[in-house]
Amino acid sequence: MKTLSPTLFKAASLRAALAAGAMLAAIPAAYAEMSATTLTDLNVRAGPGPQYPAVGVATRGSAAVLDGCMEGSNWCRIDVNGLRGWAYARYLATDMGGTTAIIQERRTELSVPTVAYEGETVVAPSEPLELVGPVEEVEAVTPPPTVRTYITENPVDTVYVEGEAVVGATLPNTVAVQPIPDYEYQYVTINGQPVLVDPGTRRVVYVYR
Repeated sequence: MKTLSPTLFKAASLRAALAAGAMLAAIPAAYAEMSATTLTDLNVRAGPGPQYPAVGVATRGSAAVLDGCMEGSNWCRIDVNGLRGWAYARYLATDMGGTTAIIQERRTELSVPTVAYEGETVVAPSEPLELVGPVEEVEAVTPPPTVRTYITENPVDTVYVEGEAVVGATLPNTVAVQPIPDYEYQYVTINGQPVLVDPGTRRVVYVYR
C-alpha cells in the first residue's frame, strides 16, 4: 500500500475539502433552513387549510422555522414555539436583504421550498371565501364574559375563508354577521372559531380561541 508523504497528504486533503465545499455551495438556497416571523396571532393547523383543526396559536412576533409551502397554495409548514403544523403565508414574513418580505408576496424571489402534505385529507364543506383587502390595525377589544355566553348559547354555522380571519381582517359582504343584544359588535363563526366584527367596517376585532 502506497503511503503519501506529509506534503502530498496535506495537498490531497485540501483538494478534498475544496471539492466538498463546492458541492455544498451547489446545493440550492431553497433547501436551506428559512426563518420567518408571525405578523399576527396566528393559528397553527394540523393540515394545509382552514378546515383542519388548530393545534395551537403562535403569538404575534414569534420566530418560526419555515420548511416550505405547498405548490399552488399559500399554506406553509412551520415549527414555532414548540408547535409543528401549517400556517398561512399571508401572515408570515422573513428578512430579504434588510427588508421585511411577506412570504405570500415574495415567495418566488425568496426561493421558498415546495413541501407536500402527507396526512389524511380533510375537505372543506364549502369553497373558502376571499378576505377583503389588507389586514388593518384595529383598537384592542376585551369583550365581557356575557358576550361569550350569548355566542355559545346561540351558535351559527361556520363560514370558511381562505387563510385566517385574524384581528384586522375584513370580511366580504356575503358573510352574514349576527347582532348581540346591548353590544356594539356582532359575531360570526369563521373557520370554526367565533369572531367579533365591527358592523360598520366589517373588520374582525376579536377572535375567540
